[in-house]
Amino acid sequence: MKDEQFVQIHAAGSWRLWIVGFLLVLVSGGILFKMVSLYTSEQAFLQKQGDARSLRTRLTPAHRGLITDRNGEPLAVSAPVATIWADPKETDLQNPNIALMARLLDLSPQELLGDLKSDPKRRFLYIKRQVTPEVAQRIDELDIRGIHVDQSFKRFYPAAEVTTHLVGFTDVDGEGQEGLELAFNEILRGDPGRSLVLQDRKGRTVKHLQNLQEAMPGEDLALSIDLRLQYLAYRELKDAVQTHKADSASAVILDAQTGEVLAMVNQPSYNPNDRSKLTTDALRNRAMTDTFEPGSTMKPITVAAALMSGDYQVEDVVDTSPGYIRVRGASIRDHRNYGELDITGIITKSSNVGVVKLSRSMEHDSVRSLMANLGLGRATSTGFPGERTGVLPYLSERQEVEQATLSYGYGLSVTPLQLAQSYLPFANGGRLLPVSLYKQSESPIGERVMPRDVANSVLQMMETVISPQGTARKAAVTGYRVGGKTGTAHKAVAGGYDDDAYISVFAGVAPISNPRIIMAVMVDNPKGQEYYGGEVAAPVFARVMGGVLRLMNVPPDNWEESELQVVSK
Repeated sequence: MKDEQFVQIHAAGSWRLWIVGFLLVLVSGGILFKMVSLYTSEQAFLQKQGDARSLRTRLTPAHRGLITDRNGEPLAVSAPVATIWADPKETDLQNPNIALMARLLDLSPQELLGDLKSDPKRRFLYIKRQVTPEVAQRIDELDIRGIHVDQSFKRFYPAAEVTTHLVGFTDVDGEGQEGLELAFNEILRGDPGRSLVLQDRKGRTVKHLQNLQEAMPGEDLALSIDLRLQYLAYRELKDAVQTHKADSASAVILDAQTGEVLAMVNQPSYNPNDRSKLTTDALRNRAMTDTFEPGSTMKPITVAAALMSGDYQVEDVVDTSPGYIRVRGASIRDHRNYGELDITGIITKSSNVGVVKLSRSMEHDSVRSLMANLGLGRATSTGFPGERTGVLPYLSERQEVEQATLSYGYGLSVTPLQLAQSYLPFANGGRLLPVSLYKQSESPIGERVMPRDVANSVLQMMETVISPQGTARKAAVTGYRVGGKTGTAHKAVAGGYDDDAYISVFAGVAPISNPRIIMAVMVDNPKGQEYYGGEVAAPVFARVMGGVLRLMNVPPDNWEESELQVVSK
């Protein structure tokens, strides 16, 4: 009996053992089958899912091109900074380091947490941009899940407000917004690179796998300006605006032999590194975007047209008595009755009557044609955004009053840069050169717009304006022969002119014996007792031109005056 029970129990145990063994074999087979399946048919799917969770393509910011002056001095550089951003869906809001991060970034912890909680499904939120690398490193070390640190660049302008109207600035994304930063944005910004990285579950880069595309830095841009001259002109122009309580002012300095812009400054200005107090009034590069009536600075052009007509010689005399002339009912006056003046005397005394008589004796479009040939009424083609063309009207024979006023600088409008360019032919034998904001490798040939002898004659006439008999005695530069022309024009307003507001202008050349520099100064609405171009703009010209000639090592050409100054001291 006992043997039968033992056999039954043994048989039952064997049956269970076989079942357990079968199940173990079945489970092992299933596991083995799954393992084989994972490494064969499902491998591509699993790899794709794993990569989607850990592999990322990261953009590498491109270094924006450097902007320099003609001597390589930096005017715009890119400094490394960082961008702090969050993935609100993944951010650990309970991490106590969030409050510390907020304090490091000068943010309110409550406001930061509020932003992170406002939309939990959101996957991207800027926390702060353009953070210093030191602060960014400390935030990275806090190890907060969902908080990311990306490298980027911030534009910095070493010369600040001195060059800002020309150079411009970029926005927080590194895109040009004003000036040459905007005009040449495409070549300056470069192309960002791409790299494949392995990240952990917190979004931190664990391993750099490979470069997919190298970052291509932007091209550098060398400007024609000389930073030394720019500082000099800026300081003197700012002082003049403050002294005369003017609304604004501009100054342009050109190389008479190449047409390059050596300096271009404006007032008011602003600091591009801190634009928190920037106003639209300070934003414009007035030397290229603001126009004005140039007044008597156009008289040398009228005299040049008269000499080119063949009807006049330098020694010819014009009777300006009785000090005024009537043209179709309009009365045009001089400051006083200068009587008989030779052609040089018309420039020296700045006689309105004299240039009107010259203009009326020529073909009706002679003066206007020469002005057009000198670049007035059209853009200078510098490529600067927002550059104005000014206005040079076409006049019929019946518009006698308009022709008369055009001869002494009314009825047209120019920019300070156009005014400076129009004096180029007087400085280089009658050739008009294209102006350039960029450093030139060789001098342009230019276009002949007047005979050499006419250009030289008018240049000699402009030297007399600086003499004791002229209207710009304050434009004299010790040791150098200089020449130029003053201009004082009433400001145009709706319906006519403002009797109490003026534009004070001076444009000149130095040194006369071998012209190297052309400068135009415009001061808008000086207030007080002094408002003539010879009182307001001419002194700025003298101080800046003297410094420019010395900085450029231009030898003096007026030794007698220089020696007299030394003796008098």
